[in-house]
Amino acid sequence: MTSQLIRSPRFAIALIAALLCFAAVARAGPPLICHAIEIGNAKSLPWTSHNWNLSGGETYDTKNLVRDTLDILGPNIPVLVRMETLRRATLYAGKDPVAAKELLAKLHARATAAESSGHPDALAWFDVGYLAEAYKQWIGQTWMRVSKDEQNPAAGVDGYAFVKKALALRGPSQNGNDAQMEFAAALITLSGPRDAHREHAQKAIAGAKSDPLLAQNLASRFTGPQSETISELLAKNVSSN
Repeated sequence: MTSQLIRSPRFAIALIAALLCFAAVARAGPPLICHAIEIGNAKSLPWTSHNWNLSGGETYDTKNLVRDTLDILGPNIPVLVRMETLRRATLYAGKDPVAAKELLAKLHARATAAESSGHPDALAWFDVGYLAEAYKQWIGQTWMRVSKDEQNPAAGVDGYAFVKKALALRGPSQNGNDAQMEFAAALITLSGPRDAHREHAQKAIAGAKSDPLLAQNLASRFTGPQSETISELLAKNVSSN
């Protein structure tokens, strides 16, 4: 019975997931995945688990993942909500390779269509960039260790470059959302590049002074009550760079 479980792809993925975020206690694990973003009462993808990860008992149909995610990521949705929605989408996509590929393709198509029309959309570029980096942190660690037949849809995609493009397009701060985007970029660059991470982290921490929800996220614990806060994690990396 035990050997059958170990050979099960679903069990293997769950085991890898647990090990990856257990390692986050000692280091910054997959930061876009192992820590849920606080979004208050904002709408996101359905989530019944009381943890950062899927519990295994979800009834959400991943055939709806692309449509639901695109519907949620509207033009006036704050960056923090986008981050949490894309985090959840990545976890669901890890169970559905077809949906995973389609979602990334649709988000990229949305961003390039706006660009081609002469109205580049910063949030559209942010979405595809953040999802690509989340895929590389998560799907690349699960699918590829379980099955060599599935390729990470974000392989070769520089999601961070898209997030930087989004920041450049945003220009002056708009309702605190730029600080939220800097927060996202700081998490993406937690392992480097160092100078870029320092700049993103400093701007996110400074911006939190006028953004209560961002401040709440920075004050939250990364992997549990015994771990450091997100702010401490970012500050430590800033001071050590």
